[in-house]
Amino acid sequence: MTKANQLEKLNLEMSQCTKCPLRSDCQRVVFGAGNTQTEIIFIGEAPGKKEDELGIPFVGSTGRILDKMLESIQLKREDVYLTNICKCRPPENRDPLPEEINVCSQWLEKQIEIINPKMIITLGRFALNYFLPDTKISAVHGNILKINTPKIGEIKLFPLHHPAAARINRQTRALFTQDFQKIPNILNQIKKEQ
Repeated sequence: MTKANQLEKLNLEMSQCTKCPLRSDCQRVVFGAGNTQTEIIFIGEAPGKKEDELGIPFVGSTGRILDKMLESIQLKREDVYLTNICKCRPPENRDPLPEEINVCSQWLEKQIEIINPKMIITLGRFALNYFLPDTKISAVHGNILKINTPKIGEIKLFPLHHPAAARINRQTRALFTQDFQKIPNILNQIKKEQ
């Protein structure tokens, strides 16, 4: 079974999940989108209003920032895989609750297992803290972290600020832009080490 077929089957399972209250409040489950053969997965926290309407992660103003940054390193969203920890929109775009992340993370783990990327890029503190609960994004953004997770195994994690934070704060935007430019070199380094 191809990766695309495995993800399609997983998406069907996700669409039927009712383990947390987020499902009853959202319009649709936002699975993920992009290249199933990619070397890079980008992970955010949860869908926003526009994502919930369209069923596609990282659209609207945040998506435009991400698209522009991908373009700056000669990539398109079709070259990578985009997803979130929570697959359903929290009401009023509030932060996802720990129990919602806990319930939904099983789907993320399965996506990672199927795609098996060389590099995982977390966008924002919630995605980072899923892997490293006590780590502050201000301390590790723009650095490659090799970590071992009980459910996924060894991963190369590259934490970035969230594009929404980059949209709001000029200083964060500068850091986000600077860190994003490191992605091609870091990916090449990871490939050399394998």
